[in-house]
Parts: sequence; structure tokens; C-alpha cells
Amino acid sequence: MCAKLIGACDGGISVASRGDREQGTYVQGRCGACREAGSFEAAITMAFQPIVDVSSQTVFAHEALVRGTDGASARDVLSAIDAGNRYAFDQACRVRALECAVDSHLPALLSINFMPNAVYNPEHCLRATLAAAERVGWPLAHIIFEVTEHEEITDPDHLLSILRSYRARGFLTAIDDFGAGYAGMNLLADFQPDLLKLDIGLVRDIDRDTVRQRIVSHLARLCVDLGIRVIGEGVETVGEYKALRDLGVVLQQGFLFARPSTGPATVPLFPE
Repeated sequence: MCAKLIGACDGGISVASRGDREQGTYVQGRCGACREAGSFEAAITMAFQPIVDVSSQTVFAHEALVRGTDGASARDVLSAIDAGNRYAFDQACRVRALECAVDSHLPALLSINFMPNAVYNPEHCLRATLAAAERVGWPLAHIIFEVTEHEEITDPDHLLSILRSYRARGFLTAIDDFGAGYAGMNLLADFQPDLLKLDIGLVRDIDRDTVRQRIVSHLARLCVDLGIRVIGEGVETVGEYKALRDLGVVLQQGFLFARPSTGPATVPLFPE
């Protein structure tokens, strides 16, 4: 079930371009942005890495990570992405993540990364996701949409519109790579996601760095006040795991627990 995926809108009314979006102009049939986006020709699949709750030693969610069906790494696949096929790629990844999650019999929430600059209109660009979720029987409330801070946010208001629209549809939302990139505290002030993933730069060697410990400690307490759950990602050592746990960050992700894998869901290993 890893055939070539073609990016397309599912018909109906949608926006033609960013300029048309700002002017409120719509086009009957396929949206102009979809029409001009081309297709994503590469065959892709998904590897999954568990996000674990170290307090209960259970799996909280799995993050979907793109791979090529020919064994290509995420870096190789992403190197083929440009403005012409970004929309098609983003749409293809959402559908494949849901299909592969069902094939892998994932027992928990599914976390999907999305590219804000590939979303022309939140509602209309969700059509393929909604259709795929209904087809495979995956509840919308069990999907997390992660926005990465490493993609330059050229239109902050549009990003907020996407996140609010996704939440209204029943999806969970997450800010990925918090502490790096383009958004940071400004985005957090405007929108409080369900989950916040600490950037690996804050996690690495945190057990030996008192400054990082203080930063994460304050962020964790702030998120408690805002009703946001924190995930420490990129955890590779027992020291990092224990430091984060002692700071109240019980949701963790990294090679210490499990590497990304295709096929049946990986059972994570816990240090203790």
C-alpha cells in the first residue's frame, strides 16, 4: 500500500493562492494552489517512534517519520521537497501516516508533522486527512498535528488560523522543537497547544548543565499553568531521562527508549 501519491484537493471550493486567500477569493472546483502544486512522485512510507510516559512506563503516542519505500532516509526524501511539490508532499504524508498506523496496529495516539507553508486554507487542506481517517477508522481525537519551528513562518496569523481550525475539528495540537527556530514564546503567547516538545538542544546533556535545567524547570512550570503537557525529545542517555523526569517532564521520546521503525509497533525499553 505504498504506491505513488499524487497531491490533489478533493474538489469543492477552495482558495486559489495566498493572495486570493487574503482577498477572500475562491475558485469553484479544485483550488488554484492545488492545481499548481504538481505531484509528489516518490513512493513513501512511515517509520514510527514512540513517545512514552516514563511515570507509568506506557506508550503515549507514536510520531510518524517519513521514509522512502526504497530505503531512503527522511533527509533524502526531504531533499526532494520544494515550493512546487510541498503541498503534495504534506498531503501525502498525512494519508500515509494514517494508513501505516493502521497497518502497524499502533496502540496509542498518532502524531503527524505538518508544514504550515503548505497549507493554503485550513479547512480545505484537511479534506484528504479527514477522508483518510474515516476510511481507515482512525478517530480524529487520536491525531496530534505537530508544527515544527524549523520551517520559517512567513505568515503568523495564517499559522494561528491553522492551529485553531485543527483544534476546532477535534485534533490535538503540538509545537515541535520549542526553543529553536522562528516562533518560540510569541507563538505560545498567541496559542496554547495541547503539547509542547522541547527542542533537542535543551535536552542534550541536561543532566550536566544547570542552566538548561533551570530553563526547562521554568518552562515546565509555565506549561502546567497553561494546561500544556511537555515532551522531552531526543533523549539518548539515562542521565537525560532522569533529569527530565525529576523536572516533571514525564513524556519523553528518543533512542534511549526506541528507534524509529517500520512494521509492527516497537515495544519501548525503559531504563528502570
